[in-house]
Amino acid sequence: MKQNETFITYFIIKGISDAPELQVPIFVLVLLIYLIVLVGNMSLLLLVCLDSHLHTPMYFFLANLSIVDMTSSTVTLHKILLMFISGDNTVLYLACMAQTYMFGSLSGHGLFILTAMSYDRYVAICRPLNYHIIMNFKVCLLLASFCWTFGFIQVVPYLCLIVKISCYSSNVIDHFFCDLVPLINISCSDVTLLVRLSDIQGMIIYALTPFLLILTSYIFIIQTILKIRSSIGRRKAFYTCSSHLVLIVVLYTTLISQYNIPYNSQGSKKLFSLFNTAIVPVLNPLIYSLKNKDVKAAFRRTVEKCRVDILSL
Repeated sequence: MKQNETFITYFIIKGISDAPELQVPIFVLVLLIYLIVLVGNMSLLLLVCLDSHLHTPMYFFLANLSIVDMTSSTVTLHKILLMFISGDNTVLYLACMAQTYMFGSLSGHGLFILTAMSYDRYVAICRPLNYHIIMNFKVCLLLASFCWTFGFIQVVPYLCLIVKISCYSSNVIDHFFCDLVPLINISCSDVTLLVRLSDIQGMIIYALTPFLLILTSYIFIIQTILKIRSSIGRRKAFYTCSSHLVLIVVLYTTLISQYNIPYNSQGSKKLFSLFNTAIVPVLNPLIYSLKNKDVKAAFRRTVEKCRVDILSL
């Protein structure tokens, strides 16, 4: 065995903070956020499934996004909660690799689905007469299937390189879940290829390609909106894509800030990861619930239907 090489069977997760006095507030905050993510996204998902008025392409993709948000939060935040309850901050090697894979996949899923939603908004505003022909159920299903399938596949190359790492200087991960960067930081193997692949993949697959596709859609959308003569028509057209646009701005602002942090600035990366995995999933149902009249109307119809069903018993 090479000098300083450590055979790893498990990792130790440090968590968000080492300070003992902060453990209870962190647990309460994370639990509260996690419950909001689950309740908010599950409520939105149920509304889309139960209300026939929401059986449209936009809400179909929104339901997929809710599934991604709930799954991503569960994958990343559950260890913080379990660490506090059980006191066990260890994670087996295979479980750590699985968590790294799932987080990388789900990060891609969210971006790809938002990209599909931008195409849906482009067709709705720029091709309204052909909208139901172009965005039929088969097309929506194919787009969603591609997002999920490609999301799972695109992580495989760098996961293969991670599992080939045979040398770790420590088994302590300075993060609150298993992720690529903290694993690279404790590796004593040559990870040059892994870092380059991660940077290229992050730039092309996660950032550049979805961004250019979304930008192209919105260029056509803005051009079409500007051609609308009435101010009411322009306002209505912009309103249909405003919620999606807000999510895009928030997500890309977070990602750009996170990727611009050096690899060794783990404290800052930890904070941005927490924001990305805990706060961003809350925004999806919150923005669409507060800004969308269709969702509000669907919620009122569902509540009224449940009230009538209860009274009829």
